Amino acid sequence: MSRIGKLPVIVAADINVSVNENVITFAKGKNSVDLDTKGNVGFKLEDKTLTFSNLSDARTHRAFWGTYRALAANIVTGLSTGYTKALEINGVGYRAAVNGQVLNLQLGFSHDVNYELPESVEASVEKNVITLKSHDKQVLGQVAAEIRSFRPPEPYKGKGVKYVGEVIARKAGKTSKK
Repeated sequence: MSRIGKLPVIVAADINVSVNENVITFAKGKNSVDLDTKGNVGFKLEDKTLTFSNLSDARTHRAFWGTYRALAANIVTGLSTGYTKALEINGVGYRAAVNGQVLNLQLGFSHDVNYELPESVEASVEKNVITLKSHDKQVLGQVAAEIRSFRPPEPYKGKGVKYVGEVIARKAGKTSKK
């Protein structure tokens, strides 16, 4: 039995929740997120409390039960407080700048990398730290992973783009013969 699926999702008072067959819509201000359960779980909305139930004892239904409950909880948290990811740029001449919805990265290539940010993600740059904010956890993680993939940190000097707090396994360089 799913321990996560049993827990109810308490929706904040300022978030509007509407149900249309298999789709749950969460809205706050201009942000709106749909969660399509595709008929894999049962759910009930009572007084700003959303509870999920499995449809049968089949393995897939039990798996979806906890998954959709976690997705709903992530949406509620994202709309109420939001999510943040921070990336750190290390390297001589490596820079970043934000121009509207375009993140301009100078990462040692012969050209600048211009990354178009999705509408739900906003970025700010302070010195060598890029801070990404969004109400959608999945989109935020995907954007952060794509930015990191342009120049992942290398193990010798640690140059590249890494998450703040990420530990890079460092290797010893060449040693001279004595």
